[in-house]
Amino acid sequence: METVGEFMKEVNSFDEYLKHKMLRRAIEREIEIIGEAMNRILKAYPDIEIPDARKIIATRNKIIHGYDEVDDVVIYVIATKHLKDLRDSISKL
Repeated sequence: METVGEFMKEVNSFDEYLKHKMLRRAIEREIEIIGEAMNRILKAYPDIEIPDARKIIATRNKIIHGYDEVDDVVIYVIATKHLKDLRDSISKL
């Protein structure tokens, strides 16, 4: 999650995010890794409560398996808002 924050430091808008294909792919890869980690955590600890854990895994699956196209808006919102929320939730565990 920290890596995505580092990648996004220089990005000030969605339009700027769209201009950088390598950045977008790197962030998608990081989200894949987070989704896979979430999947493993839930298998090992099925009773753990992490908000939106299933959505995180579903997003990972969508990116990896190429269901339709990856929605840049969704990935941008995850990178700029939802990962911070996830980090806060995990830190409380």
